[in-house]
Amino acid sequence: MLAILLLNANRVVSVERLADDLYSGAPPVTAVTQVQRQVSDLRKLLGPAAIETKAPGYLVHAEPGSLDLDRFEADFSQAREEVALGNPARGAELLRQALALWRGAPLADLEYESFARVAIERLEELRLEALEERIDADLALGRHREVLAELESLVWDNPFRERLSAQLMLALYRSGRQAEALDVYRRARSSLVEQFGIDPSPLLRERERAILAQEPSLEFGAAASSPPTELSRSTVLLAAGVDSPLEPLLAVARLVSAAPDVELIVARLVADEDAVAAAALDLDERRENLPASARVAAFASVEPARDVVRLASSHDAALILLDGPAELANGAVPAELAVLLEHSPADVGVLTGEPADRAILVPFGGGSHDWAALELGARLASTAGAGLRLAGTRASPQHGRRDASRLLADAALAVQRVVGVDIEPLLLGPEPEALLAAADDAGLVVVGLSSRWREQGLGIVRQALLAGPAAVLLVHRGPKPGPLAPRDSRTRFSWSLEP
Repeated sequence: MLAILLLNANRVVSVERLADDLYSGAPPVTAVTQVQRQVSDLRKLLGPAAIETKAPGYLVHAEPGSLDLDRFEADFSQAREEVALGNPARGAELLRQALALWRGAPLADLEYESFARVAIERLEELRLEALEERIDADLALGRHREVLAELESLVWDNPFRERLSAQLMLALYRSGRQAEALDVYRRARSSLVEQFGIDPSPLLRERERAILAQEPSLEFGAAASSPPTELSRSTVLLAAGVDSPLEPLLAVARLVSAAPDVELIVARLVADEDAVAAAALDLDERRENLPASARVAAFASVEPARDVVRLASSHDAALILLDGPAELANGAVPAELAVLLEHSPADVGVLTGEPADRAILVPFGGGSHDWAALELGARLASTAGAGLRLAGTRASPQHGRRDASRLLADAALAVQRVVGVDIEPLLLGPEPEALLAAADDAGLVVVGLSSRWREQGLGIVRQALLAGPAAVLLVHRGPKPGPLAPRDSRTRFSWSLEP
């Protein structure tokens, strides 16, 4: 109970969600009583003011800096600023301080609880990212010999994390072990080809080329000694089954990957290995309509969702694009898609229908998936030169809620800062019909999933949108912060429309 409340510190958690999480989606008839009893027990331990009763549930109060996660994120953010200002020694010190807060695997005693899985993956991702940042700072300080053993262990445990392999290659090269550095590349490439049928990302390929050429930029003290870490974070992975129509997905992928610092990977997953050659040939024939830097691959898979997750993890993908399964029309999230959403290291966009050359509509309530949808919708609008409409609800006095104009203004300012796209705000009535009418003339509706998608599926409004004439891109946020997130945040937005 305490873990659930603290993972949502300073936010209300409904009694219904507490009951579902505590009993893995199958609460007994006495669940509400059990929740109330456990809250009462916690108040005896923490003090009566620690947990507030606030409809429709409870809220745990946590002062800034009172959680070790808060301190970790604050040190991590400050360390990045120090490194950006040219102070790698101070950055490394802060990162060591942040990483010292970790005492083993996060939420280790809750790893089999369904509510903790996403949080555990997010926290593990943050820890690994902090380790990579600290190693970069150490390499910038000439500590390549000191980090060798640690890097070898990390690469062994994370064979598809290419940034770690690139760091190990650099540390070995600077230690006079050029042949071993090249062997790291060969092992990484062999693993990627064997598992996914793809070559390493430009990050690793460039590191190998530089080592073969013995470029001065690799030496300690050279201005360009650090690997281009942002490159691997700007990968868009389009993953499609053999029966999925590629063109609608490619239309979205071309827009998202139009920026020069974004790489596109197109993967076809087939059920039978005899179909791999035909799928690969089809992708090769489509190359002329893809960005020049795009990479393509086809492979057989008996567990498509898990293979897509592994592929996205190995290339540090920022976005996965998929074709929507037929079951979505019934408002259900099929099991295979649920596995991918729960374990994806990246944002996920699930497309239904064919986008048209008209304005993009983003229904927006301020949830974390909504922010991910807004970011993606803004990118698409920017590249396509299309209008971007942001829909929120009008005031509802009978429910004590103000209108969404303040929230839409916050979102518009964030989008203008990062993407440079103007937003047309739409204040609509609370009834679903108002949103459906606004979507009728949209070329694409980009909408975030509900945070309750596991228990409630898509919900009535999203299901109705799928039945409408406009193409719909359902968005599920990943564990990493996006460009619209505040500078001092290591998690995605959690803003919401409060009464």
